[in-house]
Amino acid sequence: MSATFVGMPAFPEAAREALADSQLRYNLAHATGTIRDKRAKVVAEVDDWEDLRVAGAAVKETALRDLERHLVRLEETLTANGATVHWARDAAEANAIVAAIAKDHAAEEVVKVKSMVTQEIGLNEALAEEGIAAWETDLAELIVQLGDDLPSHILVPAIHRNRAEIREIFMSKMAAAGRPAPDDLSDEPAVLAAAAREHLREKFLRAKVGVSGANFAVAESGTLVVVESEGNGRMCLTLPEVLVSVVGIEKVVSRWEELDPLLRLLPRSSTGERMNPYTSTWSGVTPGDGPQEVHVVLLDNGRTRALADEVGRQALRCIRCSACLNVCPVYERTGGHAYGSVYPGPIGAILNPLLKGVGHDDQVDSLPYASSLCGACFEVCPVRIDIPAVLVDQRAQVVDAHRNGVPKPEAAAMKGAAYVFGRSSRLAGLERLTGIGLGLARRVGIAAWTGARDLPDTPKESFRAWWRRTDGGRRKEHGDD
Repeated sequence: MSATFVGMPAFPEAAREALADSQLRYNLAHATGTIRDKRAKVVAEVDDWEDLRVAGAAVKETALRDLERHLVRLEETLTANGATVHWARDAAEANAIVAAIAKDHAAEEVVKVKSMVTQEIGLNEALAEEGIAAWETDLAELIVQLGDDLPSHILVPAIHRNRAEIREIFMSKMAAAGRPAPDDLSDEPAVLAAAAREHLREKFLRAKVGVSGANFAVAESGTLVVVESEGNGRMCLTLPEVLVSVVGIEKVVSRWEELDPLLRLLPRSSTGERMNPYTSTWSGVTPGDGPQEVHVVLLDNGRTRALADEVGRQALRCIRCSACLNVCPVYERTGGHAYGSVYPGPIGAILNPLLKGVGHDDQVDSLPYASSLCGACFEVCPVRIDIPAVLVDQRAQVVDAHRNGVPKPEAAAMKGAAYVFGRSSRLAGLERLTGIGLGLARRVGIAAWTGARDLPDTPKESFRAWWRRTDGGRRKEHGDD
């Protein structure tokens, strides 16, 4: 019961379709504007916000520079706490591990905490192929899942839906997935939330296996951390007999104290709150309290590739707050589906190419260009990821990756320009043909270029001709005083 991003077109084509949806643009503008205002107010309350950003960036950067040692330490402490640690190189290995654990317990369904990394690896689809139903318990994720839709935002996956659309999804799809929506369901937020609560309650109480990600992992104590706003995560983490946590290897920090700036930065940057309503931590197994079998899957899936990129590795600092999405003029007009990934917006435009590599997929190669480079994403990033700088570097990598193939029109034009500008006589000859060239271009049509750009008229006189006639401006022209 979920769609997939596999086979999505490149960003320009997908964005063109999204821009034609006026309801989508209205929903996005309203939602991102509201979140932006909330964030701005709570950030303004912190006098040392910039110092906090620097501290948060330093914690993540320090952990990444000594990642191997911290991961080995994390495995040691988790194991000592009674958890079983698994290592997964890619999505297939991670999915196989989770499916095997569920099968070992004869589980036909699992309940999930909102988790970007499990969406990244397509866990729901992989479990479905094994006959196991994975139920999302976050309200927005539930809306996306019931609607057979795709997430459009990191923090608010159903941001592209309005209340009326959500009511229609609940009325038409809830019954097939479990407890049906009440007949008198309205589109009031509290009523919709109450219907979701009743629908999910029976799943919480029935599931043997819970699946989560983690916002952070503390190496010294073997502690995983999840922050959330609804309380569904705490239910998934405590009620099932078995808990499986899939954790990207970049989530690790060295010491407990290092969570301080991160837990202060995250809620203000993401939901515009001073602190998260629920912060859950767990460290292996405690007899008689919570899951009695805990598995932790430490996932690479391209992260070591990103770590090897000297410019792009800073993207691994990301704490998934989505502040960059909410200020991005491109995201606000196209929404998240156009990015073809569970990681949309500015961070997705750099994270996807870093994780997957460039030069072999047009959809991935298009993402570094899905930005105006206005710099707003860097200004709001709580861990100071210089997204515009990474975008520019990745555009260069995309160009380099295609140098030996058939050149694209832009590349051919740049090569032609380099040839002409390499000798003054060639440039002089081209200047004489400028008028003919522009006239021919207008006749054959270059709408794809001029749709968003001006094509200037040919000047009456070239610079060279003006220089010869006026001796570089020293000879007075006719009519001058």
